[in-house]
Amino acid sequence: MSASGNGGVFAVHAACIRGVKACPVTVEVSMSGGIPGIAVVGMADTGILEARSRIRCALRSAGYSIPRRSITVNLAPGDMRKSGSGFDLPIAIAILAASNQIPRAGLDDALLVGELALDGSVCPVRGEVAYQLLARDAHLTLVTARNPDHVPLEGVANRCLDHIGTLRAGIEEASHAYRSVSPPDHTGPLPDFLDVIGQEIAKRALVIAAAGELGLLMVGSPGSGKTMLAKRMTTILPPIGEHERQEALCIHSVAGEDVSGLLAGERPFRAPHHSISAAGLVGGGRPVRPGEISLAHGGILFLDELAEFPNNVLQTLRQPLETGSVRIVRVDGAYTFPSRFQLLAASNPCPCGYLGDREIACSCTPGQVLRYRSKLSGPLADRIDITIDVARPDPELIVRGTEGMSSQDMRALVERGRAYRTRRNIEEEHTVSDASVEGAVALFALDDRASAALIRLARAQHLTGRGIVRVCRIARTIADIDEAPRVSEAHVLEAAMFRGGGEDESM
Repeated sequence: MSASGNGGVFAVHAACIRGVKACPVTVEVSMSGGIPGIAVVGMADTGILEARSRIRCALRSAGYSIPRRSITVNLAPGDMRKSGSGFDLPIAIAILAASNQIPRAGLDDALLVGELALDGSVCPVRGEVAYQLLARDAHLTLVTARNPDHVPLEGVANRCLDHIGTLRAGIEEASHAYRSVSPPDHTGPLPDFLDVIGQEIAKRALVIAAAGELGLLMVGSPGSGKTMLAKRMTTILPPIGEHERQEALCIHSVAGEDVSGLLAGERPFRAPHHSISAAGLVGGGRPVRPGEISLAHGGILFLDELAEFPNNVLQTLRQPLETGSVRIVRVDGAYTFPSRFQLLAASNPCPCGYLGDREIACSCTPGQVLRYRSKLSGPLADRIDITIDVARPDPELIVRGTEGMSSQDMRALVERGRAYRTRRNIEEEHTVSDASVEGAVALFALDDRASAALIRLARAQHLTGRGIVRVCRIARTIADIDEAPRVSEAHVLEAAMFRGGGEDESM
């Protein structure tokens, strides 16, 4: 809807954040006789109603007169709940235009978003990327405050407004285009797997997990290097795609998170504390905000001390892991957040942490160990393909500084495996992810010796159909890294080393 004026009525384009999307809103202002004041209608929340006081002070500070009339502000559509301080600027401009205190030229093509300070300055609000995407789709120019963390998007016309006092010259004269800036460089060197000594088996497991986009759980005593390994996982993943990067930028912008890493080409890495609530992990609140799993979109979600997380919080991960998105339903509608992430987890083997340790004896009772490990089983364990034991490295290796695989070496293996999988899927017209049910083993292209080895393994360890498919998925990923068209016996045997430790085999 274009801005229009008719006597004391005027309308401008605005928007509000709903989930991680900006929804168009038309701000209509009508002036009539009656008791002077500003009334806001259209399901506005408390933050928008408080804008009336900010707007009065800002207009006075900028030298404008506040019309001594009854001012009605309508936020259309009226059936959508609206929140946020970004309506300050469009309401103020609509009042000024309706009272003929500023020129109306150019307002028809502007999407106005911004919060007003009491001196009339325009302040940035969260969700700039979402507003830019809406402006691009609506073929409008986004006019907002100058943002030091501005994210330039292709095809979007951006202009910044510093103070409403300059609007007397018109919106086009008062606002200025952003200067083109290059993406910021990373402030420091990235961590490297070369710094991790004596964990070559764990590194191999991380390569397989990264190449096959598989979930991975590391179990080991304190100080074995689980967190150190996890923090370097993003350094071996391929560069984030443009579409996925844009979605991640939008999510981080709405949440008010730093986007410098994304602009530098890094994938997100989120490591929430085990005291996090379900709403903090999957999203929620009022207004509804994205959670940690959405902030990890396109990157890594690392759950350290997995057994310490509340069980009800962990179970909320099941649906996002399956669908790549989280759907939150509230009274005012449903919200869908992207959440395609790779799950990494770490846990101690028991409450004291030293069960199975070569040097320190475990002080836990069998009952305590059983209760602790029961948290690592169940439906969530079905989404974790690889489980490895991480032991403390030999002190002699650390002192001598023995070198192993670096992040560059591991990334080359990951990219080779993913590239071969892509070529193979195009040729075979199916993906390994389709093989998620029993009886779909044929899709993994095992040779005769590999099939025989798998049968022996399944009988010896009493694997269910799900366990068999899990071994096949890992073996197929190893074969992709080797650029092998068929899965061999060696691939199956190596996959058996990394298979989850039987938590689902009691089915």
